[in-house]
Amino acid sequence: MARRSGVEGAGGAGVPPVRVLMVCLGNICRSPMAEAVFRAHVERAGLAHRIQVASAGTGNWHVGEPPHPGTLAELRRHGLDLDGKRAQHVGDLRLDDFDYVVAMDRANARDLGPGAVLLLDWSETPPDQPDVPDPYYTGAFDEVHALIDAASRGLLAHIVQEHDLDG
Repeated sequence: MARRSGVEGAGGAGVPPVRVLMVCLGNICRSPMAEAVFRAHVERAGLAHRIQVASAGTGNWHVGEPPHPGTLAELRRHGLDLDGKRAQHVGDLRLDDFDYVVAMDRANARDLGPGAVLLLDWSETPPDQPDVPDPYYTGAFDEVHALIDAASRGLLAHIVQEHDLDG
């Protein structure tokens, strides 16, 4: 799962932070929500200096747009925000710069290629299906938040253990 070598001592001075990229289709609903939720867990754990998180989309039609209003409303409901966030395309990033490339669903994982992992694989209580449903189509932003929140906790626990991090 980790893409860069040199995992040992990742919590020490001078060692680059662990970088996590959340990916969905358009980077306006699921992946920006995952970025904000995961970042909040990282900050609460006192690890913001050791773990960085970003998000992008496999499609490029929303590049430059802010997150979907439903995503923003759900995040605000939980005291989170994405000030200044604009959709970006994975094709504009170097995936090898990220330790974890985390897809919201199997279609995006296939598009990303080997090494991409599914967010819900980290859920403490895995749901019946492996994909985070797209609220762009379902409108279920609260359900998506709950799934992302549970999986973010598991992903953070894994990263802390795998990279020997502490706050």
